[in-house]
Amino acid sequence: MFHYAQERFGDHEAEILRRYVTNLDGPVFALVNLPEVVKGALFARYSRSSKSLRRLFLDEFVGDLDVSGDAGVDATVGLRRAEDLYERVFLEYGDDSVAQLGGVHLACEQASNVFTKILERSRLMSYLEQSTRYVPYDSRLVTGHYRYYRDQEVLDSPLGARFVGEMDRMFDTYAELLPEVQAWLTRRHARGQGTSDFAYRQSIRAKALDLLRGLLPAGSLSNVGIYGSGQSYELLLMRLADHPLPEARDYGRMMLGELRKVIPSFLQRVDRADRGVAWSRYRSATRQATEDLVASLWPADGRPEPAGRSSVALTDFDPAGEEKVVAAAIFETGTCSDAESLERARSLSAEDKAALLRAYVGDRANRRHRPGRALERSSYRFEVVSDYGAFRDLQRHRMMTIEWQGLSPSLGFDVPAEVVEAGMEGRFTTSLERSAELYGAMRPVFPRQAPYAVALAYRVRYTMQMNAREAMHVIELRSGEQGHPSYRWVAQQMHRLISEVAGHRLIADAMKFTDHEDYGLGRLEAEVRSDARRAVPEERGAF
Repeated sequence: MFHYAQERFGDHEAEILRRYVTNLDGPVFALVNLPEVVKGALFARYSRSSKSLRRLFLDEFVGDLDVSGDAGVDATVGLRRAEDLYERVFLEYGDDSVAQLGGVHLACEQASNVFTKILERSRLMSYLEQSTRYVPYDSRLVTGHYRYYRDQEVLDSPLGARFVGEMDRMFDTYAELLPEVQAWLTRRHARGQGTSDFAYRQSIRAKALDLLRGLLPAGSLSNVGIYGSGQSYELLLMRLADHPLPEARDYGRMMLGELRKVIPSFLQRVDRADRGVAWSRYRSATRQATEDLVASLWPADGRPEPAGRSSVALTDFDPAGEEKVVAAAIFETGTCSDAESLERARSLSAEDKAALLRAYVGDRANRRHRPGRALERSSYRFEVVSDYGAFRDLQRHRMMTIEWQGLSPSLGFDVPAEVVEAGMEGRFTTSLERSAELYGAMRPVFPRQAPYAVALAYRVRYTMQMNAREAMHVIELRSGEQGHPSYRWVAQQMHRLISEVAGHRLIADAMKFTDHEDYGLGRLEAEVRSDARRAVPEERGAF
């Protein structure tokens, strides 16, 4: 079993928690016996808090709830369910849709950033992950350790002491620079007239965390809240069962144990030899066979191609994409066949095509006003080389197809311009070089765990394939003022490439909320708005 920090609760706290969580001491547990709005709000708060979910519930939620009626409930011993009907329909007849009807809120705590990307790959699930943009990593766990994943196999090896020592030094550098960066930002960005001190300090803090998150290794711990159906959990658990990363297999076993306390009927196939086990082995075999064949065909291809800088390239698109979007709009609103819709679109003049597409897009008042599915007729494939921190945020858009290569120091790293301007580049790069050296020592012995040592400032190569409607969502959201500069730049480049390289200027123009501006304190306006809402809570309604 891997190391994790076990939180302790008083007798009264444990008595309350026992009604609502499926265990009191493990890093994986399900939420039960709570209204859906409470579970949703709890997960939302969870993503921006350094507290565990159980502690957050006790400190900030339980006081507003009437828990007296749940006094006789003990969720930690599992929930009794009438399973005969489910077994007959789900197992005997194999109706997978039945497993889409039951859902669970599950907490996965103290998971590495390497593992959270594996965990969050399923499309049909919802996730909220603890943010490195709002939670500083200068504090330690209750065990006294910095917050990074401590793989038992690595700790027990001759590399164990070096791993702990070098990881601690990376966190030491982060903790040392954080107050210095905040002080420098305070000198550089004066508080504007009318901006509250609270909003100003929050924006300074957020900017400092943005600038320094690249120092954190990918083994840094995160808390993830998940909501999914029984079918989604089944697929996720089968994917984790034979995953090459030991951490993934460990968490998969814990997740299965907790979920079986809540939705046991939906998960009976997971560890059956002829079902889930066979599926997991199939996935494992195809992955290994592909890796072996690629290695034999290109035996010298052991390291990624070097990259001198971060980049975004449009590697594939449909030159007739705009015309096909117009055709889809004609089909959706008309009565002719798909083929005739395309012929009609081709027969239109450029002015009429533009007018029809503009009518379909309409007058968008905000970025949430997105046109219909006709925009899904055109698609784009981008190859991106960016720092791993930006990748973490972009990877969450699961409606697209995103594939990434292994994380290593081979593609170099990015240092924020403000860090250079503040005179802290030397200590920043020294820590990154320490990260690369540790990775180099681990790679021959622990190839799957070596990425834990790689700092988030190092680049990773990945592809993002999406239709125009999803591109509108991703580009407008991720280019927004309060976004992290590294992924804002990726979104801005994608928008430019759709317009200039694909030549889809009408589609690019429809993405009217793409923000190409630069900002000193990108979070400032958002903090000012939040501060204003806090001042008049009655307008939001009481929770």
